[in-house]
Amino acid sequence: MSTTATGPSGGTGLVRIGVVGAGAMGAAHVETLARWVPGAAVTAVYDADADRCAEVAAGVGARAADSAESVISGDDVDAVLVAAPDPLHEDLALACLAAGKPTLCEKPLATSAEGSRRVVEAEVALGRRLLQVGFMRRFDPAYLELRAAVHDGSIGEVRAMHCLHRNASAHPSATSEGVLVNSMIHEFDSVPWLLDDPLTAVTVFAPTVPEGTLQDVQVAVLETAGGRVVTVEVSVNARYGYDIHTEVTGTEGTVSLTPPYGIGRRTSNLDGREVKADFVTRFVDAYRVELASWVQGVRSGELPAPSAWDAHLANLGAFAAVDSLHGAGRVAVPQEERPGLYA
Repeated sequence: MSTTATGPSGGTGLVRIGVVGAGAMGAAHVETLARWVPGAAVTAVYDADADRCAEVAAGVGARAADSAESVISGDDVDAVLVAAPDPLHEDLALACLAAGKPTLCEKPLATSAEGSRRVVEAEVALGRRLLQVGFMRRFDPAYLELRAAVHDGSIGEVRAMHCLHRNASAHPSATSEGVLVNSMIHEFDSVPWLLDDPLTAVTVFAPTVPEGTLQDVQVAVLETAGGRVVTVEVSVNARYGYDIHTEVTGTEGTVSLTPPYGIGRRTSNLDGREVKADFVTRFVDAYRVELASWVQGVRSGELPAPSAWDAHLANLGAFAAVDSLHGAGRVAVPQEERPGLYA
C-alpha cells in the first residue's frame, strides 16, 4: 500500500489511526490526536483490559477492537500507534511492517538489541521506511533550541555534557536493568542527536543495595566518537516530581535547559527548574508536535526521524550499559554499518 492515507469514504487527507495499548501513554496519545492533530482520526483501539479499551475508544468514537491484529489489519486503519507494554513492541512492529501500515512505536523498539536489529532488517527488506519511534525529546521546543545552540558555535567546541533524568516514582514492575533500557534509553537517543556524535562506550555506576532491591539512582559515563564525555544521572524514585535537566559545556561557555522552554547560558544550584508531576505533563507540547509530524509523514509518505535505525542505536547503547551494570566495567558500544535505507 501507499503510505498516503485514504479516508473511510475514499477521500484522501484524513489519516485513520489504530491505537494498540490504551494505558496512560496510549490514552494520552488518543486524546492528543483527537484534540490537537487536524486531519487525524482514531478509528480503532485495542487494550488487553477490555473495560479500559471500551472507555478510551468511546471517548473518541472509535471501534473497540478485540485484538491487536484486528487493529493492524483493519480496513478502517491507515496507520498504527503502538503504546503496548515494552515486551510486545518488537512483534507488533514486525506485524505492522508485514501489513504495510505506517507505524509510530513507543520506545524501546524491542527489549533486546537482537530484537531491534530484527525490526531494522525487516524494514530494510521491505525497502521503505514505515516506522517512527517515540523519542519525543527530538520534538520538544527546549531540546530543539538547545541543539541549535550547541551547533551555532556560541559555546565553542563541546567538551562535556551533563544530564539529569528523575521520575517521581517507579512502576511496580521496574527493574535495575529497566532503569537503563526504559528510562536512560532517552539519553542513549538524545545525547548523540544533540551532539551529532555517536556513542562509543559506556560505564555504569550504581549504588550498593541489598540483594533483590532496585538499584536506584544510576549514573552512567558515556563516551562519544568525537571525544566528548557525558554524565547521565537517572532515578526512577525521586519522589518530589519529574525533573529533566541537560547542560552542555564548551570551550567558550555553557548552555542548558531552563523552564518552561528555551535555554539558559548560566546555571546554578538554584536555577529555578520547573518540576513537573510526570513526563506527559513535561512533554505535552513535544507529544503534540511529534504526533502532528508523524501524521503529516503518513500523509506525505516520508516519515520523520527518529527511525527504527535510531532506535536500534539507542538499544545498542542501553544494552552495553546493562552489561556494565552487571560488572563488565567500561563497555564498548557496538558499531554497526548504517543501512542505505536510513542514509
